[in-house]
Amino acid sequence: MTTENLRRADNTYVVSSDHEAERASNSYLMSLIAIMAGLPLPIINLVATLIFYLGNRKGTYFTRWHCTQAFISQFSLLFINSASFYWTMSIVFGTREISNPYIAYIITVIIFNLSDFIATVNTAIKTRKGIHVQWWFYGPLTNLICKP
Repeated sequence: MTTENLRRADNTYVVSSDHEAERASNSYLMSLIAIMAGLPLPIINLVATLIFYLGNRKGTYFTRWHCTQAFISQFSLLFINSASFYWTMSIVFGTREISNPYIAYIITVIIFNLSDFIATVNTAIKTRKGIHVQWWFYGPLTNLICKP
């Protein structure tokens, strides 16, 4: 099936099979499972999503697109979570003290991670139903990277 066949008149995607929707949905679920497995280490989510992306990079366009979007979102989270992890470890091991900027940053990180978690669950559910979900920041980046 060509990319032209995957688009309706209203520019939405038509998923060719249930298997395709399931694999695309699993790309988002992979990051959620990795959070549970390696919570203190931010790199675990990125590695798990990268492995799933590499395994599906020759799949259908719908699956590749969603694997790419999930990977890009985890890549940006890596930097935010790594900074908070190392800042927290420096406080725990006594090289720094808790400060107002630290508390503000941790609150920001928590809000960003909760937003990503909610968006990931929502996207996994919709993608499993065959609905194409494009995140406001990562979607355009994914369109630049993932070509039909």
